[in-house]
Amino acid sequence: MQNPSVYRFALDWFNDPFKSDQFDKLFEEEKKLDKAEKKQEKEAFKALTVNADGVLERVERVSDRFGNQSSPQVFEDGKKEVVFYNTNQENGKYQLYRKTFVDFDETKNDKIFNRASYQILKNDKNVYFLSGGNIYKMGINATNPEQIKINHAFTKNLNNEFVQMYDEAWAGVEENFYDENFHGLDWQAKKAQYAAFLPYVTNRNDLRILLNDLLGELNSSHLGFSSSGKEEEKQLTYFTNETGIVFKTDNPFEVERVVRKSPAFAQSVDVLPGDILVSVNGVKIDSSQNRDAYFTTPTKQDELVLEFNRNGKVKTAKIHPISNAAFKGLLYDEWIAANKKQVNELSDNKIAYSYMKNMGTAELESFLLDMVEQENQKEGLILDLRFNTGGNVHDKVLNFLAQRPYLQWKYREGQLTVQPNFAPAGKPIVLLINEYSLSDAEMTAAGFKELQLGKIIGQETYRWIIFTSAKGLVDGSSYRLPAWGTYTLAGDNLEKTGVAPDIYVKNTFVDRLENNDPQLERAVQEILKDLAK
Repeated sequence: MQNPSVYRFALDWFNDPFKSDQFDKLFEEEKKLDKAEKKQEKEAFKALTVNADGVLERVERVSDRFGNQSSPQVFEDGKKEVVFYNTNQENGKYQLYRKTFVDFDETKNDKIFNRASYQILKNDKNVYFLSGGNIYKMGINATNPEQIKINHAFTKNLNNEFVQMYDEAWAGVEENFYDENFHGLDWQAKKAQYAAFLPYVTNRNDLRILLNDLLGELNSSHLGFSSSGKEEEKQLTYFTNETGIVFKTDNPFEVERVVRKSPAFAQSVDVLPGDILVSVNGVKIDSSQNRDAYFTTPTKQDELVLEFNRNGKVKTAKIHPISNAAFKGLLYDEWIAANKKQVNELSDNKIAYSYMKNMGTAELESFLLDMVEQENQKEGLILDLRFNTGGNVHDKVLNFLAQRPYLQWKYREGQLTVQPNFAPAGKPIVLLINEYSLSDAEMTAAGFKELQLGKIIGQETYRWIIFTSAKGLVDGSSYRLPAWGTYTLAGDNLEKTGVAPDIYVKNTFVDRLENNDPQLERAVQEILKDLAK
């Protein structure tokens, strides 16, 4: 779910309790029910019905309107109704909250746990929480959970556990795989074939290989088995301390450039192209050694002191390093910024360019903010989904792009502007895709084509689009389960067909080496052609 909240609804149109009824009950003698009466009362409870007429009008929000809420657990305690749920409404960090409904009293909302709790169980007196591998208990109306200390030794048959995990993973796929024909595979026969190897599996690493080989027979995306254990822990790890400095390939200690937004890009850092690195943290450079050896340490360094030779003078730069993954992200951002600049130059600033790395919520927000900045000021739009790794926001992106102008309005003596405020579909749009556009990017491209929002330029998408979830196993391992296939209105399975562009343009490896982008250039040409009509 995206942005979930917790709701409740009444089964019928009920009145709130009346105080007068409760007052009268104070003077009634308690009646003890015999077995027949208890059975009758129980059967009456079972006979409760739901009035479906106007059911949505009886829905009310239980959780706070801020943040996301999930995993509600509801208990009764006498005349109280108590709801526990996880929420990130405070500082974006998930915590356990409790909401208590009491007749004739205000509803109370309490924070119980400073971290998320995912499993809750109640007996007659206490509520038990399983969180972070620890067990806690508290009274249903208490405020301070108490951790239960557990220290218990036991033995188990590892082969039996592996057999159980194997059977559960196979059965989960058998019951839920999106294609009831299993891509033409005899799934029953494959179970027996791979089960023959189970007696020889002695660790989770081998089990992972076996199960991934089995799942791989389905030739499906979004599928796999993952596990972890002491036998898979690395004995030695390294951290690459990246500075944001790009060195020349033919002279590995000479600065070629500094990456935008990197630590070395800061105003206080004096590093220029042509500088020669001579020392790192006081260690003199040996030009015969691999440069990365001077930036690789067991853990991340808080700071690096770099010395450079600039025309015979020594220049010193202090830098707070970042990870290699963060550095790659900055290179990615630099490429996006260069694309936007190129579109502005080629189109004389007439075309908006927006790029989405994935189809996640954060990228959706960036895209919408990008549209706030650009869309009204431009005459056309390029949405670039090349190398997009997917997610699940296709519907929101397509709904935004599909907005068309239907009215104009203006303030007195002001300028006429269209309604809605954003109307991309009233302008030429090009969608860029390539062979690395996958998952929800393919869903978006297919919807874009079906809605005829504009032209699609590039190469066929990756053919990797099934919606999936994870299923946990007894030891904490899990397997991914692709349960929802995606199909065009004509019935084509996107997992097998992908999405083809309207105009095929290939970017070659040489194009990338030489910083050429024929796909982007063609997108600009097509929009300018439409604008000239």
